[in-house]
Amino acid sequence: MDLKQIHDLIKVVNKSNIGEISIEDKDGKVTIKQKEEHVTVNSVPATYAAAPVAMAAPSAANSAAPAAPVAPAATNLLTIKSPMIGTFYRRAAPDKPLMAEEGTVVAPGKVVCIIEAMKLFNEIESEVKGTIVKILVEDASPVEYDQPLFLVQPE
Repeated sequence: MDLKQIHDLIKVVNKSNIGEISIEDKDGKVTIKQKEEHVTVNSVPATYAAAPVAMAAPSAANSAAPAAPVAPAATNLLTIKSPMIGTFYRRAAPDKPLMAEEGTVVAPGKVVCIIEAMKLFNEIESEVKGTIVKILVEDASPVEYDQPLFLVQPE
């Protein structure tokens, strides 16, 4: 399944009341889930289907440590979470400056990081307004869906 077909499926899901659609062919499997006005695309090539499962356990162990700071969210901090599985990058390219650091003021629509998934680089934008007080993920680290990336002090 090529990228255009996936985009067409996303449009169909957005325009309908479909909550989830899965399609599998010889090249792999694509699952599109609709969640609160956002569409998430999870794609696993058939040849690599076992690899992400094997990596899931170490990633869960790594994400357990950063998950602890989420508890202070009750103290008025907001969390920017990963909308997908992939590799977290703080720079657009190795020679480019960091997109967000502790102390950076963000507003809705400001790009705070990039997540690479399936050779696609997805710019992740802030949905909140405030100041980044903590970066919870190391650069070039794998991230899971809904994993906290940044803690933000709202303005």
